[in-house]
Amino acid sequence: MMYSTSPTSNSSAVSNSSALSGQLPQQIFTRRELIPLQNDVLWRIDRGAVRTLTWSEDGTFITLGYWGLGDLIGYPLSRVKPYQIECLTGVEVSIVPPHLWHQNINALLSHIQQAEDLLSIVHRKPISLRLWQFLVWLSEKFGRDVDKGKLIDLNVTHQDIAEVLNTTRVTVTRLLQQLEEEGTVLRHKRRIILPLANIKNYSSAVC
Repeated sequence: MMYSTSPTSNSSAVSNSSALSGQLPQQIFTRRELIPLQNDVLWRIDRGAVRTLTWSEDGTFITLGYWGLGDLIGYPLSRVKPYQIECLTGVEVSIVPPHLWHQNINALLSHIQQAEDLLSIVHRKPISLRLWQFLVWLSEKFGRDVDKGKLIDLNVTHQDIAEVLNTTRVTVTRLLQQLEEEGTVLRHKRRIILPLANIKNYSSAVC
């Protein structure tokens, strides 16, 4: 399904009273809802997770990034067309108008760094290494500590992962089953747990 991605100018969304009080206006979105695109507004994620994406001429989705608490997202950060921001969970965001962007330099730098991290991962070979590095990346960004390791606290489907890694859902399913059989990853309901020892071994290998 395709969605309209024409950005609209909407600086009026930032009221004078909000600016004077120092509080940024907030909006809440539900899972799979699209965050509207605006030419002159960035969104700061206060709760939840989103992904940014585009698609090719044949309709194949291409994931550009995964973003969570504290990240800045929005049309001004991308020149890709079409462009879309999809909520992966319930999401609460604050509107950040242009005159406040300079106060968010660290978040803007983090956006660039995370985009490059993901770009480097999706070009790794073989695909099994690409998948493992993506899981580690997710665990660092969206993980929480549990008894058996670090649980990726984000409900991403095999199709979602395939769209990030430029492969097929069938391949992702097969490789995840192999990782589970090897004990490299564990399952908790529909979530993935990465044992801490495996993450530490990975970190040592890439240092």
